[in-house]
Amino acid sequence: MDFADDPQALLDRVEALGAGGGRVLIGIAGCPGAGKTTAAAWLARTLAAGGVPAVQVPMDGFHLANAELVRLGRRGRKGAIDTFDGHGYRALLDRLAADREAVVYAPEYDRRVEEPVAGSIAVPPEAGTVVTEGNYLLDESGPWPAVRAALTEVWYCETPEPLRLERLVARHERFGKSPEHARSWVAEVDERNADRIRATRHRADLVVDFEALGIGRAPGRP
Repeated sequence: MDFADDPQALLDRVEALGAGGGRVLIGIAGCPGAGKTTAAAWLARTLAAGGVPAVQVPMDGFHLANAELVRLGRRGRKGAIDTFDGHGYRALLDRLAADREAVVYAPEYDRRVEEPVAGSIAVPPEAGTVVTEGNYLLDESGPWPAVRAALTEVWYCETPEPLRLERLVARHERFGKSPEHARSWVAEVDERNADRIRATRHRADLVVDFEALGIGRAPGRP
């Protein structure tokens, strides 16, 4: 496991991984609120600006639908590892790695309605890099080892705890929870998931504190 201390080194690392000609799949793991989405967006955007076609494909598109979570009795802990379609996510990653002949469509999670939307993200054949982010990329249960095997590398997004929790509560508030409900959800749901995710940190290829590297949050996001 390595530690990153330079944004340019991250870009150079991805370009080196793609030198063999195959599609590079970079996964960014980390606890809820760590800034994975912002980091993945920065990486995909900056690579593309530098001439390396890249697309961001979040794992959140594989949230189970709310109706299915209700049926399973899991609606009150959405975000736990068994509230995602891990097998479907793995199948998408396998196809992204192997299929460079056609556009591959991926789902995206719409936080406004708290549901995944199929066919929202287009990955064209020329996209040599796919950046994906999610909580459980380094987990060792169920389909997740196969998810890890499908990815070229997995980076762990590390953020100071006070900042992470502040952003997480603010995000829940921004999408409709009261301050009290947001804090209780973080304490009772998100932090249970965070404990599990932190235990996988040692399996990452790289640990990155994007905040320390000056890669801050995206406009409009907590």
